[in-house]
Amino acid sequence: MTIQTSICPRCGQPAEEGLCPQCRVADTRLLSCVPYVTAICCPVCESQKRGRTWSDLRMPREDFIAEMAVSAVSIHEDAKDLKVSVRSEEIASNRTACTVEVEGTLYGVPVRETCGTEIRWQRESCDRCSRISGGYYEGIVQVRATGRKINAYEREVATTIAQQAEESLQESGDRFSFISELEDSKDGVDITVGTQHLGQTIARLITGALGGRFTTHPKLVGEKEGKALYRITYSIRLPFYQKGDVAVSRGNYFEVRDIDGQRLRVFDLQNGTMRTLVEGEVERLIGNVREAESALVVFTQPNLVGLMDPKTYQTREVNAVPWTFPVEGQPIRVLRDEEQDRLVIVG
Repeated sequence: MTIQTSICPRCGQPAEEGLCPQCRVADTRLLSCVPYVTAICCPVCESQKRGRTWSDLRMPREDFIAEMAVSAVSIHEDAKDLKVSVRSEEIASNRTACTVEVEGTLYGVPVRETCGTEIRWQRESCDRCSRISGGYYEGIVQVRATGRKINAYEREVATTIAQQAEESLQESGDRFSFISELEDSKDGVDITVGTQHLGQTIARLITGALGGRFTTHPKLVGEKEGKALYRITYSIRLPFYQKGDVAVSRGNYFEVRDIDGQRLRVFDLQNGTMRTLVEGEVERLIGNVREAESALVVFTQPNLVGLMDPKTYQTREVNAVPWTFPVEGQPIRVLRDEEQDRLVIVG
């Protein structure tokens, strides 16, 4: 030790200035914990409250406990190379005792300390569930059909689309885009929504999948902070014809692929080409390709196919169509034209 070297006034060890690192550490608290923290969860949807904000990004309970316990800890600003671990114990239905251990270095000296805190669990209805229970809504999507009742398939598609739209928007962070009621009535489907954004999305997706159009009908229901509040009815009218309908026109069979007003974009089931029909050209319907039966191919010839009728098990001869490639012993999809007692190949 030279004359320029400083010594620690407490222990006499060499020190650059003032106390040596060991004595500084002895006088310094590495960490401290507040006695308790409160964790708030919604008893209905299990969303978690972070500060003043509710979050649907629910994490496993063990990870949430660790996050809450660490939030109760204050660590010295000069500590480095930190490693934090949490041990927890359920001491009551609404209380969890936690021990937080921190390892690291302080002024170059390895240190390790522990402190304890408690998580107090609180159940509170979240902002979204409060709106739902209070009957809040901003719109209703009404699904109807033109000139007929909507069928089971359309009901299922509309319901599935609405639920998927709700899930997608909530996953993107739009918590208030909820469906508070989904009613399946004799006239159609009514979907009550928490935001106009969700209502618009559902109406657009349903008409995109099933055809038809929708109109909006706003109704003034009040005012908030000088701004008018509206509830909107999204009135969907599905077309009389559906995608997949097989129509008869001038003795030929056509599958409806798209509907634009009174014009039908159809697939000619005889020659395999696309064309357009107006509704007035349709003589009748024989069914929808969703209802097609499987008929076994018994034989094939250049212009003829023998099919086993799935009802009578008798062999029926039908004209071959150039857009299919029937294979003997393999099934092919057909619709039954009851009026003409004929099987129609649909794919």
